[in-house]
Amino acid sequence: MTRRDLLWAVAAGAGASGLPMRAQQPINYREYAKCLPDAIRMLAAEAYERRKAEIRKLTTTAAIHARQTWARDTFWKIAGGMSDRTPLNVRTTGAFERERYRVEKLVYESRPDQWISANLYIPKSGTAPFPGVLFHMGHSANGKAADTYQRCCQGLAQLGFVVLAFDPMGQGERVNYPGPDGRTRLASADDEHNKAGMQMLLVGETATGMHTWDAVRSLDVLAAHPQVDPKRLASAGQSGGATVTMMLAAVDDRLACAAVSSGNTENFACANFHPPGSTDDAEQNFIGAGTLGFDRWDLLCPIAPKPLLILTSGHDFFGTYSPNYEDNGLEEYARLEAAYRLLGRPDHLQRFESPLPHGLSYVLRLETYRWLTRWLQDGRKIDQEPPVAPEPDRNLWATESGSVVRDLKSKTPFQSVRARARTIQTPSKPADMRSLLGMERVPGSPHLRELSRAPSRDCEILAVEIWTSPHVWAPAWIFVPKQTVRRVLIIVEPNGHNAAWGEGGLYQNLAKQGTVVCATDLRGIGDLRPEYSPGAPSYTAEHEDEENYAWASLMLGRSLLGQRVTDLLAVVEALSAAEWGRRPLIAARGQLTIPALCAAALAPQVDALYLADHLMAWRSLVETEIYHHPLANFVPDILRSTDLPEIAASVAPRKITISHTLDGAGQPVPAQEARRAYAGSHIELREEAAWDTDALLHF
Repeated sequence: MTRRDLLWAVAAGAGASGLPMRAQQPINYREYAKCLPDAIRMLAAEAYERRKAEIRKLTTTAAIHARQTWARDTFWKIAGGMSDRTPLNVRTTGAFERERYRVEKLVYESRPDQWISANLYIPKSGTAPFPGVLFHMGHSANGKAADTYQRCCQGLAQLGFVVLAFDPMGQGERVNYPGPDGRTRLASADDEHNKAGMQMLLVGETATGMHTWDAVRSLDVLAAHPQVDPKRLASAGQSGGATVTMMLAAVDDRLACAAVSSGNTENFACANFHPPGSTDDAEQNFIGAGTLGFDRWDLLCPIAPKPLLILTSGHDFFGTYSPNYEDNGLEEYARLEAAYRLLGRPDHLQRFESPLPHGLSYVLRLETYRWLTRWLQDGRKIDQEPPVAPEPDRNLWATESGSVVRDLKSKTPFQSVRARARTIQTPSKPADMRSLLGMERVPGSPHLRELSRAPSRDCEILAVEIWTSPHVWAPAWIFVPKQTVRRVLIIVEPNGHNAAWGEGGLYQNLAKQGTVVCATDLRGIGDLRPEYSPGAPSYTAEHEDEENYAWASLMLGRSLLGQRVTDLLAVVEALSAAEWGRRPLIAARGQLTIPALCAAALAPQVDALYLADHLMAWRSLVETEIYHHPLANFVPDILRSTDLPEIAASVAPRKITISHTLDGAGQPVPAQEARRAYAGSHIELREEAAWDTDALLHF
């Protein structure tokens, strides 16, 4: 017996004892907050099983070698492909001496006009050529100048390693959205990664590819240095830098050794998956990986059986990463360990765990020194860190003002994306929309399931739900006029179907005028907002939002936009077959105008469309540096296939009314410019933003 059934039984008993009550069956609303998480959980489970099935086949060295080739090729496919090795144009811009090492300040180009700022630490004792270490930073705002990263680089140099430490995209001297003081205008280094990374998706590029290529070209710089032995190269890093170390290990066989410290050693699709899963910064979210059976631990497959150290913080599973960080890490480590044994080098893989919080602590630095010394030098005993003294940020600047953008006119990711977009000619007719959006084929016919009804002054209100796909039901209110039905209107808006249900509200006012109104929610909206998953509050609260579910959906090959279009198509089909016998219209506003437009293009039953506060084009997002639009509507490489004006053109001859067109920054688009984009005679453009009874009655 459920809690609801128990309460109903108690209530029935009260009625039998003579207490006044009205006999009524329970309404049985379902827990709609579970729908989106359950849909994502199902996709993740499929991805997890798909990958496990392939790993079970790794029973021979030949199978492992084939898997390594596959992992490298698949990762490049996910990352957007390799770039060309163009001239690095390395320049030394300064240097300073310390007692036991020298620091040179370098700049070089990973791609034409994309400059990297770096510091090269060179030992003063010992005999060249030295082993080289490429050191990768975590998400420090000041990049290579962060305290613990300096300590590690200084320590390695004093132990006889040449160390190249470079600023990652969006950090240190490579801030891409600088304010007047040179620091980022955005909230954090994470935002620097994500703002650019989301924009890259629209033209088929990824932050994953950019970070990886920066690492490859930086290894080129290190390997070419006259004091470095190119056969003794290692990569090491902390946190996000450790994850970049993993990416480099996947693609560059020049590495002889690697140390991964507190990286994202957690698969996205794993056992006991907690939606939205371990989504992270843009470069760590591998688009479409789930459908390919690829995950983060596959990054470490190609380096086997070379020496690999994996350093973790036991605190991270609730302090930094998801609740699955520890369990999945141990599960995947055992799989990698089996491969090392099969390849005859079990001693080349090691795991060390610290109890301390996330950070490159003293103990993790010591273990890094010991590992690299063991495999690239003489393996001497190291009991303590050499004396270190972090420098002020300015001492490490390779540019005059601490900004490659200002001093070297380095291209930002936005400038590169905009330039790439301008080379793309979007086709006039949309390609297969279902494939573009990653939509599933849902068997069966959706229908309205009435849960209850209640009278109101001018209409009757039906509480209904529509099954849209496995695990998902769209809740809706249907307002049925008491007078003659003139039209059927489906309404979707970002604040959900409860936004204007009350007396005197928009929905009942429309019903009073003879319109059957179906106000419904789509995945992630209103009552379909996802529930919180288990885990530490700091992690869970940060991840239970639309953006993280959008990342998860893209990683699993089903865009959140495509999922919402699936929901809306089911509502259209159910309304079309309902008793009112009229083709439905759709009214949408804000971010939901895009799923509404896509649904209309796919559903000929839709009679007309009203879009309020509508984004003019995906292209406007790549033409705008500080754009304002949710990731939920982003589709990878969409501009090569279609854009919003082309989709609107395909809806002809059915009428579309667009009330208030917005650019990528969320600002109004002048009527003349909007008309150039939306030229069809079936499209009416209105400059004023209108979302009221009169506007929704007359379109």
